[in-house]
Amino acid sequence: MEIDVAKNLHDVLDILPNGVRLVAISKYHPNEYLEAAYNEGQRIFGESHEQELSKKYETLPKDIVWHFIGHLQTNKVKYIAPYISMIEAVDSLKLLKEINKQAEKSKRSIDVLLELHIAKEETKYGLSIDECRNLLKNGEWHYMKNIRICGLMMMASNVDDENQIRSEFTNASDFFYEIKKDFFENDDYFKERSWGMSHDYKIALQCNSTMIRVGTKIFGPRVY
Repeated sequence: MEIDVAKNLHDVLDILPNGVRLVAISKYHPNEYLEAAYNEGQRIFGESHEQELSKKYETLPKDIVWHFIGHLQTNKVKYIAPYISMIEAVDSLKLLKEINKQAEKSKRSIDVLLELHIAKEETKYGLSIDECRNLLKNGEWHYMKNIRICGLMMMASNVDDENQIRSEFTNASDFFYEIKKDFFENDDYFKERSWGMSHDYKIALQCNSTMIRVGTKIFGPRVY
């Protein structure tokens, strides 16, 4: 294996503060790379394509905790609902309803994160802060018994300006604490702040992240 997955993994893990977890972003990487990380104790992996994820789920150890981290179409939810641990990128009430529906069919509860769109790039998915606030105020989610909203996720702008990146992470963090107080004050499970990727996770760790999503730094360039 040209990529030293074990070394790269520990380079990331060794600087994580207590309470911060690593989601190893394994999309477009072969099973042997995931197995190398698994053998070092990594258990949380992130994928963003249903078909690729399903193949990996079938062929890799069953104690892996799978996170779906990309844009998820509603018609794909039924395929991952039987086993997915967390869907990190919920960007609409429609998707939230479908996850709840399919989780109920699978007799499961699925943890989700609401995705914020704070970055300046128009190509990013996600809810604006106002849209996210309004979704929660709407209150329909209270009646969805097969999902659990555990926090927020977001991607900062893909820029070199660290001040801009830090500002976007800080905006997300401030909003997290606002809605924690307004909607989830008594819910211990509402605690996750999923931000920080290979190029900016060190900044994210300074901005109250509890989950970083790192792929390239561990597995190298993606194998398409």
